[in-house]
Amino acid sequence: MDVVFIEGLNVQTTIGYYEWEKKIKQLLVFDLQMGTDIRSAASGDELAKTLDYAEISTLIDDFSNANPVDLIETLAERLAAHLMNEYGIKWLRLKISKPTAVKEASAVGVIIERGTKQSDCC
Repeated sequence: MDVVFIEGLNVQTTIGYYEWEKKIKQLLVFDLQMGTDIRSAASGDELAKTLDYAEISTLIDDFSNANPVDLIETLAERLAAHLMNEYGIKWLRLKISKPTAVKEASAVGVIIERGTKQSDCC
């Protein structure tokens, strides 16, 4: 299995349980690993045959802003399902950090893993 990844994707979005959080934008940081097979893309040097990380980064920003939720757990679950369905991703590891949530911590958040990580994917 090959992995296409995105690290440190900053997204300003509305998220939070408290009423004051629903009225502001907050920073979320996304780290994503997506299991795929890059051999076809590499052999023909074709972007259309791989996971386009620029397109996926835009989708993450758009999805996060179009689907406000209270919990990053909810966002992680919904985003993972959407990405896997939209791009046919077989395995995904998604980390969402909220760096401003706890003053004493550099970041808090969730990490989820969905699908099956195979040695010879797809």
